[in-house]
Amino acid sequence: MDQKTKSYLFLSIILATMLVFAGCSAAEDTKTNANTNNAPAESTAAPTEQPAESVELIISAAASMKDALTEIQKTYEEIHPNIKLNFNFGASGALQQQIEQGAPADLFFSAAVKNMTALVDKQLMDATKQVNLLNNELVVVVPADAGATIENVNGLSQSNVKTVAIGIPESVPAGNYAKEALTKAKLWDALQPKTVQGKDVRQVLQYVETGNADAGFVYKTDALTSDKVKIAFSVDKETYQTIQYPIGIVKATKHSQEAEQFYLYLQTQEALDIFVTFGFTIPNE
Repeated sequence: MDQKTKSYLFLSIILATMLVFAGCSAAEDTKTNANTNNAPAESTAAPTEQPAESVELIISAAASMKDALTEIQKTYEEIHPNIKLNFNFGASGALQQQIEQGAPADLFFSAAVKNMTALVDKQLMDATKQVNLLNNELVVVVPADAGATIENVNGLSQSNVKTVAIGIPESVPAGNYAKEALTKAKLWDALQPKTVQGKDVRQVLQYVETGNADAGFVYKTDALTSDKVKIAFSVDKETYQTIQYPIGIVKATKHSQEAEQFYLYLQTQEALDIFVTFGFTIPNE
């Protein structure tokens, strides 16, 4: 092989080698571009907001609060769909005992200051989060179709009044207020043979509604809820303590933020207006 042929062959080998490297480089670039194009795009969407956790609040409330609080419940749950209000209605004294025994409750709505004070003294209520929210009035009701006229507590001694219903004074504030008024009128002992006691003020109302009592001591707010009774007279306010409804937050609540939110809502004008429509009055107004 002459020198010219050798040179030609050497140049051919170099050129072939360069073409091989060029092909590999192009393939690598194509692969890189393909990987880049197929890579998932970085998400720019805002994270989905998680719905608020559902919370159930248990409110132990005096039986006389039932109608007003049921109405407030509708309004409040519409505004706060994640909150479920669960009411435990009963006599304030019985509710106090339940809280003392560890029954679950987030708020307590009493029909007497003494029941709230007892729980504060035992450090079961938050002393810094309670307020006397409402006032009420004690009245005597008779069946709507009653013919006899009773104008004051002395009229309960009439022979045609055979049964007088009151709440159990030891546990039902309305019963305790009634006992105060009758004691001041020197009628408590004299009326004992006629007296039938109810476990709460709503049971007293029911006794009169069904004719099982000729008269009964209830709150004005209770009397206004029934068309089966009528108010015979309002009890002299000078003969019993001012009826106050304190509300407070139970220390053992597991939902302190939500409990305080509802506690504050009950003090708003919106809530107070509802209470007034059911016959309650606002202190100092």
